[in-house]
Amino acid sequence: MKHNIVLTGGGTAGHVMPNIALIPDLKKDFEIHYIGTYDGMEHWLVDPYLKPTNYHTIKAGKLRRYLSWQNIKDPIKVVYGFFQSIKILIKLKPKVVFSKGGYVTVPVVFAAKLLGIPAVLHESDITPGLANKVAIPRCDKVCVSFEPTLAHIKKKEAVYTGTPVRKELFSGSKEAGKALCGFKDDKPVLLIMCGSQGAVAVNDAVDEALTALLNTFNIVHLRGQNNLKPEFDQLKGYKAFGFVEEDLKHLFALSDIVLSRAGANAIFELLALNLPALLIPLPRSASRGDQILNAEHFFAHGWSDVLYQEDLTPDTLISHINQLYINRQNYKTEMEKAHASQASERIIAAIKSVIKK
Repeated sequence: MKHNIVLTGGGTAGHVMPNIALIPDLKKDFEIHYIGTYDGMEHWLVDPYLKPTNYHTIKAGKLRRYLSWQNIKDPIKVVYGFFQSIKILIKLKPKVVFSKGGYVTVPVVFAAKLLGIPAVLHESDITPGLANKVAIPRCDKVCVSFEPTLAHIKKKEAVYTGTPVRKELFSGSKEAGKALCGFKDDKPVLLIMCGSQGAVAVNDAVDEALTALLNTFNIVHLRGQNNLKPEFDQLKGYKAFGFVEEDLKHLFALSDIVLSRAGANAIFELLALNLPALLIPLPRSASRGDQILNAEHFFAHGWSDVLYQEDLTPDTLISHINQLYINRQNYKTEMEKAHASQASERIIAAIKSVIKK
């Protein structure tokens, strides 16, 4: 009989997709359960990979660094979620909890610590987010995507692993991607990824530069949910989607270069697939600056180009994209040296090591 493992993580796709990447290999040794929120993105993303009864819901309150009236009621949700997590973990008796981050994970990790259940945490960004900062002291081992992150973690049990990438992303078909987008010619393909929620500044700049870019490229544009523009539907060589899951592997196989935000999950997928990218990180005015550090790390290693949002105009966007395409082979050569596809094996080894202890 297989032992139970509990995975947790949610709020954004970046806190869920690495868990999904681990599930096929974890299933060889564990019965997998997931703790998330009822209405969070993690619920509908992980459902296809689990037994119907193996998704467990708790209340979760967001940890904020800014003043908000919700800061009054959300701590109550965290406490309630903590007691819900205790009840679920007592019932499941898992050998280990694996936390990918996001505010839903905090009560789960605290409950595991109270019950003496070992916990492994994965930090995707160079500097830990608030939820992970709170959770790290309660974990037995911390896995990190970037080697410089080790300097930000005081725990001895920290290990560099990289970010796990879903194996199905390597099985895409260029022809299937072409058919999906309705492209009829052999122009190079630019894939634009704006994150699961979209990116207004990037979308707006792309929209203004669209005519010029379509002279050179066929464009696949993942605009984010609720950001589609029907007036662009008839443009030749342009195909827009709100959010793509199963068919993303075909879009990757079709693409020559990529324009993306610099969320860790997305950029490590690009690295593993050897896809040259222009990264436009979220500015500090809209984040804690983690995407800027991610992008600068990739730029320093020759894995991507970077365009800061404060420098983003239609003209700078066109210039950087054209240069990226011209130099794409140089980026591919450097990316191949990273061996980014081995992250899942390293993380599973870390999980098994805390069970043996």
